Amino acid sequence: MSYALKVSEKLPWATVALITKSDRRESNTKYAQGGIAVVTDLKSDSFEKHFQDTLKAGAGLSDPAIVKQVVEKGPVRLSELINWEVDFDKRNTVDFELGLEGGHTQNRILHHKDKTGLEIERKLIERVKGSKHIHHFTNYLAIDLIADKNLKTPSKDKNAATCYGAYLLNLKTNKVETFVAQRTLLATGGIGQVYKNTTNPAIATGDGIALALRQNAEVKDMEFIQFHPTALYHPDKNPLFLISEAVRGFGAKLRTKAGELFLHNYDPREELASRDIISRAIYSELQKSGDEHVYLDCRYLDAKQFKTTFPVITETLANLNLDPAKDLIPVVPAAHYLCGGITTNCVGLTSVKNLFASGECARTGLHGANRLASNSLLEAIVFSHESAIYSTQNLVQNGITPEVLDWTTPQNMGHFIKKDIQKILKNVQVIMNTYGSISRSIKGLSVALNLLDTIQLDVEERYRQNALSIEIIELRNVIVIAKEIVKHSMQRTQSIGGFYKTDKH
Repeated sequence: MSYALKVSEKLPWATVALITKSDRRESNTKYAQGGIAVVTDLKSDSFEKHFQDTLKAGAGLSDPAIVKQVVEKGPVRLSELINWEVDFDKRNTVDFELGLEGGHTQNRILHHKDKTGLEIERKLIERVKGSKHIHHFTNYLAIDLIADKNLKTPSKDKNAATCYGAYLLNLKTNKVETFVAQRTLLATGGIGQVYKNTTNPAIATGDGIALALRQNAEVKDMEFIQFHPTALYHPDKNPLFLISEAVRGFGAKLRTKAGELFLHNYDPREELASRDIISRAIYSELQKSGDEHVYLDCRYLDAKQFKTTFPVITETLANLNLDPAKDLIPVVPAAHYLCGGITTNCVGLTSVKNLFASGECARTGLHGANRLASNSLLEAIVFSHESAIYSTQNLVQNGITPEVLDWTTPQNMGHFIKKDIQKILKNVQVIMNTYGSISRSIKGLSVALNLLDTIQLDVEERYRQNALSIEIIELRNVIVIAKEIVKHSMQRTQSIGGFYKTDKH
């Protein structure tokens, strides 16, 4: 949305199509609780401290130039959000209430209660609605990007892959529509539905990365998946409700089911260690005990302040008859954030001409092997700005639009049985939970790849023989992403950051 707003402002003659596969509000941003990490207090904080915290969390694999760019441009983009009337909590009429989260050495997390993402999204939606140049298409799902092979007159340049827009399935009419564009931005979020346990919404099926892979775009670091340590345990739910990092920053402690504190055995920072360390610590304790979950202990915290600071968490727990002032909260690690994705440069451009990527689907180089908490909203707003400025250069009104072939659908197609697709999806999720999650091994990854290859052959054959549906398109994408995670995991031999391997070559 921020990209769309800026493009429409710079090019008032242009038509901007903003396309979402669900309603206009459903996205990973909506569920971001913690906040946005920005240096605002130069007396106690500095760009250098935020820079070093990010590099440390990324286990040294972050791109220092990109980290510097994002950290230093953060305050300007924050001011823009504030000008767009995003309401961040304040201690008084002037000073922001800055939170502390794992991996940060200073309080620098701006937030709106425990629903920061929702607040940002709400204000952006209001601005998008007020723009006459942005046309918001809801309930549209991308099937494929439009490439050179889809042109009536193919380009003479055989070496440069180029994107000309996308073929989209209108989920209301079930018809395929062609959207031709001079510039295309993928902002499709994460890949959480590849796993059985995830905090991501049902729409997070890795669509953008799968689309890019089909165009041979460069994709990197797919093995680096961040598992959030504290998702609310529920054996039959997907997605799992996230208990924010900020709750541990507030002072909550993790205990085993036997009631023992354990994080001091893994890291001197204990509850304020980075997510990869805490997730592995919990995983290790569960392996030893055979328990299904550990507990988050909030009982000794200021109950009134907890309720004020975390109203959504408090309400969700209350609906399950859990009172954080009295009860231990059962939690388990869950797939939360992909640190890799479609490779982009410093302005969000991918290896495919005219194709940009922003947010979780992009691998910008900021996160390295593990994302620092609350750097994701920051990354998205910084890179969307850079992409908007760069992608509007050299565009002219009434420019030449290539003639694109219509999507062709074979006649007399059958229909998938939805239950069959759901069964295959659950099978893929079990495979990834078993062999491709917090702890991986060479043998397990090989087993996973063989199983996924067999499933993919079956699904691709069914895809060719049956009518299009959201379920089959998403299933194809999930399988592509699962295989990519496994392949990248097999190539990396050293345990680092969010990647942990139990054996070596």
